[in-house]
Amino acid sequence: MAFIRWFLGRIILLLNFVFSPRPFKRAPEEQRALDLRTANLSLYQYEACPFCVKVRRALRRNSLNIELRDVKKVDLYRQELLEGGGRIKVPCLRIDEADGEVRWMYESSDIIHYLEQSYVTAQAA
Repeated sequence: MAFIRWFLGRIILLLNFVFSPRPFKRAPEEQRALDLRTANLSLYQYEACPFCVKVRRALRRNSLNIELRDVKKVDLYRQELLEGGGRIKVPCLRIDEADGEVRWMYESSDIIHYLEQSYVTAQAA
């Protein structure tokens, strides 16, 4: 079973590499402003998880520069996810609010919707 999971993960990564979306082009000052607004976000993920790939593709498509934290490779990130989010489930978006509160968002579709509504649509308006 572990081999099958590993093999399918490699296929997912290969297909993602071959069919990777093009990033959205912004003026450099707009991109810097957006990068500052997203500096408080971190995505806890596994490299070959299909749902994590889905979120990373949305990040690339929308040119959102968000720190990626691989929970499988770094034990500290795994521990942060367990203690902060309450469970080891990926993808998970950590949102550090301005008031110091930390929110944890699970589910790839919810994460993509949040990012597009909060950062991409707001930027276009």
